[in-house]
Amino acid sequence: MPSSTRTELTAKALVLGAAGQLGAEMVRMLGPGSGLTRQQLSITDAAAVEASIAAARPRVVFNCAAYNAVDRAESEPDRAFAVNADGPRIVAVACARLGVQLVHFSTNFVFDGTQDRPYVETDTPSPQGVYAASKLEGERRVLEVMPRALVMRTAAVFGGRRGDSFPEKILERARRGEPLRVVGDQRVNPTCTKDLAAAAIEQVEAGATGLLHAAAAGCCAWDEFARAVLAEHGLEVEVTTISSVDLAAPARRPGNGCLESVRMAALRPWQDGLREWAAGREPGLQDP
Repeated sequence: MPSSTRTELTAKALVLGAAGQLGAEMVRMLGPGSGLTRQQLSITDAAAVEASIAAARPRVVFNCAAYNAVDRAESEPDRAFAVNADGPRIVAVACARLGVQLVHFSTNFVFDGTQDRPYVETDTPSPQGVYAASKLEGERRVLEVMPRALVMRTAAVFGGRRGDSFPEKILERARRGEPLRVVGDQRVNPTCTKDLAAAAIEQVEAGATGLLHAAAAGCCAWDEFARAVLAEHGLEVEVTTISSVDLAAPARRPGNGCLESVRMAALRPWQDGLREWAAGREPGLQDP
């Protein structure tokens, strides 16, 4: 697992989207006062973005702000593109003008999921829905404005706050006695926010720029992930495997959403990240 030690560069950092899963983890690692939530700053407000970055005087900005409602994006394309494409460009313009490094996070959804091996940085994107297209456009706009920005694609992020991640939703449904029907024909690298945040800090400290895939080692189907979550919590609950067709979600997901990198080693195996996360979610333990 990458070291999360703060050095000179990230000792002065600003996290945008600080209330989300990844943003909250970045703030935990970078220290109190290093983040702004969506309520404090909308990345779609160009004047406010530049003023906030200028006031904070960071050496690096981590943009974790995003519109992540994959299915709702199909009926809200303007909102999705405003936050996932226009917003990142606004942040990049401000960072470029102020001489601040930028790290922007993207997604495995930029690929169509049809190839039979994990996707690497040199593979050609082919987004299949509004959310995916908006995230790809955000990548392009960031690198157009700041070619030396760092854009990190990841997959199936989990961790942090209660109720916001796939594992938490599975646990909540299990505890309510609801049937668990989970797709088995979509594969991903479940990536712990702790690992991703640490990797982002390490890579920016190392001077990495351009496009980079950062995801857990190993892939699994969502139904396998659900069973692993339940097993880590000692819950014997049946998970029924269904297909993407059975799910009938508004937005299409990549069948193969697995990522690998030709530029950096994979993060620790997803099972290890899940095990540590689950241990920290035992009754009586609270978020730091």
